[in-house]
Amino acid sequence: MRIRLFDASTVGVLALAACSPSGTETASHAPVRLAGTPYTLKDTTVQAVFDADGVAQPLRQATLSTKLMGNVVSVLVREGGAVTAGQRLVRIDARELAARQTQIAASIADAEAIQSDAATQAARIRALYADSAATRSQLDAVETGLARANAGVHVARASAAELGAMSAYADVRAPFAGIVTHRFVDPGAFATPGAPLVTVQDASQLRLSATVTPDIAQLVRRGQLLRATVEGAQVTARVEGVVPSASGNLYTINALVPNGRGARLSGSVATLSVPQNTRSALVVPVSAVSRSGDLTGVTLRTPEGDEKRWVQLGHTTGGGVEVISGLRAGDVIVIPPAVALAPAGRR
Repeated sequence: MRIRLFDASTVGVLALAACSPSGTETASHAPVRLAGTPYTLKDTTVQAVFDADGVAQPLRQATLSTKLMGNVVSVLVREGGAVTAGQRLVRIDARELAARQTQIAASIADAEAIQSDAATQAARIRALYADSAATRSQLDAVETGLARANAGVHVARASAAELGAMSAYADVRAPFAGIVTHRFVDPGAFATPGAPLVTVQDASQLRLSATVTPDIAQLVRRGQLLRATVEGAQVTARVEGVVPSASGNLYTINALVPNGRGARLSGSVATLSVPQNTRSALVVPVSAVSRSGDLTGVTLRTPEGDEKRWVQLGHTTGGGVEVISGLRAGDVIVIPPAVALAPAGRR
């Protein structure tokens, strides 16, 4: 004897068929098929990578100060403002230096007058000594006097040069073009030597720094191009160098990323992808992936119809992206018609 089992849905269908006016079975619905190109998944050899987390900082940043002590006369910039190389940012009261410059100018004039007189005396004694009208001691005395006069002029001029260099610190200027990120003083504040006044940042190029273990560091070479992300955006970084880290047996990879338009902010979270060995993985075309908030999915074709399948994605490789979970080799996905693949990708 053969016993056949029916589930509740089957019984319901039979009951509806029995109650239908025609007494015939309802037609089964065909599977739902979305428009698009079927794409069969298969194992693909991909490059394994190690993601090293780090931070993106500007390549050039300077916090400016002064060697003078005095009141801040004016601050000519605001935070967020763009500056050019050599632009004046802060002015320090330098009236005391101006008074000293007058004194030094007078000292130079006096030293030069003494030098001129000593040179005249030396020339006269030299002529007399040549005619045996002056003694050797007299000649030596005027030569010594001339040497001292020359030294006095050099000292006075050196003092003037030193004061001129100090006077330059009265105008704090931008060392390079960039953006003012910090303004530490306002007019009327008292500036002291070494105290920060303004910070200027050039973010046209970012340095990505990530700490790795020695086995990862030895895979990286200066000048090598690495895939990287800055706040989720894909970029290409050129390795600047690999240096020992201050913390334990670790190394820091420094890589440079162009940022001419300032699209990426300094201090952003960054990731450097260091290539390792190859491995097998499932790769789907990027164009087949849809997003809903933080979820990523593809359209999976099944005998029962097309359905949304949520998947976990990994690294992007060329025009494809690795699927970590949610699919397996042999599955068929559907690529929307607007971004369908070339015939090589069709089933």
